[in-house]
Amino acid sequence: MTKKSVIRIQAAVIKFLTYLTGILYLQFIAIGCSTPASEIKTTSLVSETTNNLTENILPFWESYTPDPNGGFYGTVLNDGTPVPEAPKGCVLNARMLWTFSNAYMHFENEAYQELANRAQEYFLTHFIDEEFGGTYWIVKADGTPLDDQKQCYGIAFAIYGLAAHYQATEKHESLQQAISLYRKLEEKAFDPINGGYIESFTRDWKTPQRYGYDGIGVAAKTMNTHLHLLEVYSQLYKVWPDSGLKSQLKGLVDVFLEKIIDQKRWHQNLFLTREWENLEHIDSYGHDVELSWLLTEAAELIQEETLIKQTKDIALKLVDTQMQEGRNPDGSLLYERRNGEIEGNLSWWPQAESVIAFFNAWQISGDEKYLDAAITTWEWIKDNLVDTENGGWYGGLDSDGQPLIGQPKVSLWKCPYHNSRMAFELLVRTQKPN
Repeated sequence: MTKKSVIRIQAAVIKFLTYLTGILYLQFIAIGCSTPASEIKTTSLVSETTNNLTENILPFWESYTPDPNGGFYGTVLNDGTPVPEAPKGCVLNARMLWTFSNAYMHFENEAYQELANRAQEYFLTHFIDEEFGGTYWIVKADGTPLDDQKQCYGIAFAIYGLAAHYQATEKHESLQQAISLYRKLEEKAFDPINGGYIESFTRDWKTPQRYGYDGIGVAAKTMNTHLHLLEVYSQLYKVWPDSGLKSQLKGLVDVFLEKIIDQKRWHQNLFLTREWENLEHIDSYGHDVELSWLLTEAAELIQEETLIKQTKDIALKLVDTQMQEGRNPDGSLLYERRNGEIEGNLSWWPQAESVIAFFNAWQISGDEKYLDAAITTWEWIKDNLVDTENGGWYGGLDSDGQPLIGQPKVSLWKCPYHNSRMAFELLVRTQKPN
């Protein structure tokens, strides 16, 4: 049986389970079941997103991405065809390490453990800079460095993946390397005067590098790197509750509350100078909803009641603003608005982040409109992004509302992280304690 045949069968299973869930829901209604409607909705949502993860997302990455020459392919086309000569990115490989580590931790499937270990071994061998510390940004298909600059964004995801691998497997090598990378960031990238982290450097950490910002000037700091450092330090703190790390995690929360979030507009400033001057007005709806739940997660780890309440209030304000300004009637979320103009197609990852953010807002407030919003967005995802023929998710839709089939399913930035994390988050948030 071919890989495509297997994925088609899995897609059929998903459709059947979705149909069965709908039938059960109608039966509950018909018999006047006393189960609260929100519980029925939640059960259906979690069941469907978990099934999509285990029967569609993970099988695609398991089937099509392992490179016989080591690690994983850097690019795979929409139909699963690999591009063997494509370079391999730090972010993609770190996110794959995180994804399969979590898959093994949740489902105890040995195949996921093997893929997580494969990702860890390749990452430690080819992406870690043993001489200067940190990670390479991109390596060639053969694993040798191609772009050796130090991007804090990439190093952050290396910590993220390695900390998750330790959590799943208890391999101390992963934890020690994650701690080493964390300490290198604190030594080289942390700004003790203005707070936050400098964006990028040369390989030897001597000169800050241009991040690629094409607006007013060079962005010494970016929202995006700080957003992911927030989740990364939260992940590391879960497995290594170090007091210094906790202090830096608290510092990141403060940076968002005081420097990055514009509390007049309830959007984040994306590109900033070292002193936190905003370089351009861009509203990034996906990043804003993503921050909403990552802030509350960090505050709960820090365990300061005042901060927890403050971040929950801010989470609702962020979600309400994005729902009002960036959400389409069909449940999809726009990409961004730059200087008042909508830019970008409907991309895959903001939709996944929306589901988590709306669900988090419902858990905070108890207002069922947020739960309904999460379900509506998930329905849009099923109808528009899930590839039932080849597996996985499309990268988005074009201006005509058609899937971007010409866009690779695997690339430096297209990964199994946002959509798998959506399913993991919903599963964790609804699991009853033993």
